[in-house]
Amino acid sequence: MEVNADSVCIALDTNDLDHARSLVGILGPHVGWFKVGLTLFLAHGRDAVDAIKASGKSLFLDLKFNDIPAQVAGAVDRACDLGADLLTVHAGGGSAMLEAAASARKGGTRVVAVTVLTSLAGETWERMWPGLEPGEAVGRFTGLAVDSGVDGVVLSPEEVAVTRSRVPDDFMLVVPGIRPAGGETHDQARTGTPRQAYADGGSVLVIGRAITQADDPVAALNSML
Repeated sequence: MEVNADSVCIALDTNDLDHARSLVGILGPHVGWFKVGLTLFLAHGRDAVDAIKASGKSLFLDLKFNDIPAQVAGAVDRACDLGADLLTVHAGGGSAMLEAAASARKGGTRVVAVTVLTSLAGETWERMWPGLEPGEAVGRFTGLAVDSGVDGVVLSPEEVAVTRSRVPDDFMLVVPGIRPAGGETHDQARTGTPRQAYADGGSVLVIGRAITQADDPVAALNSML
């Protein structure tokens, strides 16, 4: 199965706005999405958001809200006003918080719930959640997200196939931890290739350092896809 380039999101995980703008210019013709995360947003705020909006590409504002329901509702409302096409909240905030986030969205912005971070596995995970596999936790959080009315979840490539079989067709599966076969995993433990994640039912595939730190980002992207 060929990966749909409109489903690919490039993570602009940098604090250099000029570098981010350069990547948008280079990669914009080849992908559908760009992600602004905590580092770039805290460094440049609205200017980082506007760099994506000016390109005409979809904006994934990945700030992972996790607070009491009223605070998260207010944050979602403000983020929608920035023009985000997609926002993240933590599924671990619970049903009331997820419902507040879903109720606060507006203007076509979609909200997805982060299940288990792709960096969590092994001994660290076992200390946090003894006796519970990451995939099982993803399943529980996904059920919570579906019932709460948000638009999708964020999950590792390892959980995409089974999750897709259990959720509505229009429920978004946003998949970070995308790496080329045999490539460096950096600080992410649960990873997969773009082809497999897309074939399994991923909606948006988030790719960062494997592309943005390459000498030729377009060649690296084409090679991965």
